[in-house]
Amino acid sequence: HHRPCICTPNVIDDEMVQKAIEEQFPEDIGKIAKREGINFKDVTELQLSFRNILQIDNLWQFENLTKLQLDNNIIEKIEALESLVHLVWLDLSFNNIEVIEGLDTLVKLQDLSLSNNRISKIEHMDALQELQIFSIGKNNLTTLEDVIYLRRFKKLRTLNLTGNPLCNDEHYTLFVVAYLPDLVYLDFRLVSDTTVKAAVLKYQDFTELLEREEAQALAQLEEEQAKQKELEYHKAAFVEYLNGSFLFDSMYAEDTEAAKLASLPGVGDLQEDFVSVCENLFNYGLQEYEKREAEVSDFYESLHEALTANQQEGRKLILDFENRNKTVMLGDILQLSDALMALEMLIADQLEVRVHRVLRSAFSLTIFSTMTQCRDLENRHHEELLEISITALEKSLKNELDEDLPADVQMLLVDRTTIVNAVNTSHGIHLLKIDKRESDILSNINHWQTSVTEKAVQNEIDRNRERIREIVQYIDNLQEELDNLEIMEPIV
Repeated sequence: HHRPCICTPNVIDDEMVQKAIEEQFPEDIGKIAKREGINFKDVTELQLSFRNILQIDNLWQFENLTKLQLDNNIIEKIEALESLVHLVWLDLSFNNIEVIEGLDTLVKLQDLSLSNNRISKIEHMDALQELQIFSIGKNNLTTLEDVIYLRRFKKLRTLNLTGNPLCNDEHYTLFVVAYLPDLVYLDFRLVSDTTVKAAVLKYQDFTELLEREEAQALAQLEEEQAKQKELEYHKAAFVEYLNGSFLFDSMYAEDTEAAKLASLPGVGDLQEDFVSVCENLFNYGLQEYEKREAEVSDFYESLHEALTANQQEGRKLILDFENRNKTVMLGDILQLSDALMALEMLIADQLEVRVHRVLRSAFSLTIFSTMTQCRDLENRHHEELLEISITALEKSLKNELDEDLPADVQMLLVDRTTIVNAVNTSHGIHLLKIDKRESDILSNINHWQTSVTEKAVQNEIDRNRERIREIVQYIDNLQEELDNLEIMEPIV
């Protein structure tokens, strides 16, 4: 390998690509390719070495490319490779690249060469989980610890780092082998058992600590993913965050007065009853979700059965028609056309009935009654709070309060208007939160119903159009045949 001459810098364009593809073929095929043109989608390998390319561009059409050679150019930036999602092999060695980037979509990449560039950090490669061979020799990698980044590639077996400043570290080999225990080849040499043992001996304490940290991080990630999955399930059932005090807490989150008022003597706790009502709805919601899913599944199954029966009926009509031996008249053809169209109409009517059957849900009523329960609890709590507050005010004015209240509560016990306003403001906030939650759930249900209906109806419209087109085509053909017969019959 050597650097290309400094001629005019190029950008990859169609002409360059076309030429490169033609050169890849044997001469005779190359000529045919030149004459007939090549569909870039069919190209799986592309060699663009030694072409003085400054910038990567115009490769988006090669969506099935598996091997790409861009070595020995003057490329400064890894870019415009997003659409090459099937790439397995990528060679960008001998260029002027300074940063590893632009590889996020290349999830199938197994072999990556970035040797002889100007890269100073190993980074931005997280997506390359299939990576097996990585060459990044003769760059500006100075920090030995950077190698630890490569632990995330569980399939990496071959690594080349030669010619980087970090190789000058006296413990270089042992460090790399210790932190990347699955390596088979390092810098073009087989990693020997002796080296592995020496590496383990030297770095065991560090690697064991790292392994523990990685295991913890993985466990945490899995836990978060499980939580997220569960939340998605709850959302699909329209009852997210109802299994606990979330709604209750949100009622009080923006309500500054409530906390003060709650410290008045004799104020009962609303939370327990409130949360219990929410949890009942939550459990019911999950059951309803399972029921809905089953209903939708049954709906599609029965629709499929109805369509199949309808198609068989249509085929039977056509077969009967074609098996009649008597001379076909125009009236017969029109009669067949009407019969086939009538079958189509039947399906459309059936669909409407079936969709409505699926969407009849008792769930909305339950939500309404649950939220009414929540409102009732809040109303009762409000009345109780109002009564206690006014009693406290009257006692306070007569200096008959049994206990010292916090200063901010005493500030409310000035006159009736102040205390009533505080209690009413608090109540208003709570009711708004309950109403909002109710309307959110109901609008999610409506959204779901609409999307189920629209999908079913759209599928049916598409199928119906196609079917009617087929019928019209078939009837036209029959009429044409009839016309031809009439022309051919001799005039008596």
